[in-house]
Amino acid sequence: MKAFLILDGHVFEGKSVGCTDEIISEIVFNTSMTGYLEVLTDPSYAGQAVCMTYPLIGNYGICFEDMEANKPWQSGFITREIAKLPSNFRTEETLEDFLSQNHITGIEGIDTRALTKILREKGTMRGMITTDENYDMDVVMNKIKQYEIGDVVRLTTCKDVMHFEGNRFKVAVLDLGAKKNIIRELQNRDCEVVVYPSYTKAEDIIKDKPDGIMLTNGPGDPKTNVEVIEEVKKLFATKIPIFAICLGHQLLALANGADTEKMKYGHRGANHPVKDMKTGKVYISTQNHGYMVKEASIDRDVAEVSFINVNDGTVEGVHYIGKNVQTVQFHPEACAGPHDTNYLFDEFMNMMEVSK
Repeated sequence: MKAFLILDGHVFEGKSVGCTDEIISEIVFNTSMTGYLEVLTDPSYAGQAVCMTYPLIGNYGICFEDMEANKPWQSGFITREIAKLPSNFRTEETLEDFLSQNHITGIEGIDTRALTKILREKGTMRGMITTDENYDMDVVMNKIKQYEIGDVVRLTTCKDVMHFEGNRFKVAVLDLGAKKNIIRELQNRDCEVVVYPSYTKAEDIIKDKPDGIMLTNGPGDPKTNVEVIEEVKKLFATKIPIFAICLGHQLLALANGADTEKMKYGHRGANHPVKDMKTGKVYISTQNHGYMVKEASIDRDVAEVSFINVNDGTVEGVHYIGKNVQTVQFHPEACAGPHDTNYLFDEFMNMMEVSK
């Protein structure tokens, strides 16, 4: 069946894969060669359709153990070619079957390099994937213009408090749309982990007496999370060590008077170099974000930049002066991606040890 990806002024014709439902979403691209299942199940992609820039996707199939959430959160999936016969001893089903079973609208056979060039030149834009060959362009454009992502943090967060046993430190995780591997990394270090929904009041977290607080990744514009930012301010005011990743990094910056802004096309992939400003070392990181903390807005009496992106110089990490608080824009838990910055979880362990 034919399928069409319609953007502002551009139409790509390809083949429908997965679900055939018509969807409208924000169109972004990811440069990873592998890790497509982790990308599909990363809650940070809620409200978005992802174009994979690597031309062949799905060649090792689907292994459910690798999922970063209990279900995919993407609206759509865009590829040049999906492998029909995956080859891997862990394979449980094909990528195409996974898309169908999880009602993810997909399109393959389009020129993904051309699409990526458009997104890089014009910036992230909204678009529609449809199988309707008789679409009315004026109607489609009107629908696209009206599309809003909505409150995707509340959509993707857990609905109830979750508890994971451990003996070393008690870590409170504020779930803003968390990837499972953040919890796995804490469990690997024998931490007791208590996961709270994003709308949890700071007082409820503090009264449980955690040794540390983790603010996770998540989707959407950080500035729309007004109520969460107010609770983050209260958590920051305590002496409890805090480690924040991605959206958590942005919310903590906003809570301390800094500003964020939407990037032209964001950072999404498993090959982004970041530089540690103290040591000068460069690490390769996994990233998935469309917003960034504006460096000029950071109060240097409150915080200092700890990491920058080597490619474009944007802020990738912040250390808060006089506090056991460290935040990073990239994903040290990786999955999929390089484990270069996994040591940051060990630094979080040291922060909690020192504060005890």
